[in-house]
Amino acid sequence: MDGKRTEFAVSRKCDPERWDVATGRATGSKADASTLNAFLNGIQFKILELQRRMLEADETITAETLKSRFIGKEEKARTLLSVFEDHNKKMRSLVGQEFEKSTLQRYETCLMQAKDFMLLQYNISDISVTKINIAFLNDFKYCLRSGYFRFRPCISKLFLTTSHCG
Repeated sequence: MDGKRTEFAVSRKCDPERWDVATGRATGSKADASTLNAFLNGIQFKILELQRRMLEADETITAETLKSRFIGKEEKARTLLSVFEDHNKKMRSLVGQEFEKSTLQRYETCLMQAKDFMLLQYNISDISVTKINIAFLNDFKYCLRSGYFRFRPCISKLFLTTSHCG
């Protein structure tokens, strides 16, 4: 995928002398070679089907995400609200030490504004950080600057945070 490879074990064995590196399949017509090749064809079909479903869902596809999904080790998708809530939780623990309560309140307000914005503008309750694009940012920025929402300083820090999550 995109010129990058990833590997995983399929828990099958093959005599190295009967392995064709170019095709990635066992050579010969013996039953064990045919069984192994059928098994590998099945894996290839499942991966192609998984890739097709991910494309239909407009998900970001890399060799690593495809592998993780195939072996059942999906990482939990980071969303804007989960990043925001995590940030606010950390800030809450630092009130009185590094931050004033009023700063936390601005971030809490900004979180509510982000929720409202997504519902009103996109009819969604949350968004994966990998799906946040320039159009989304510009729309939210417009809502903040147009007076629709009052607190906007917090959004700069939030966007810096989400840019490191995807």
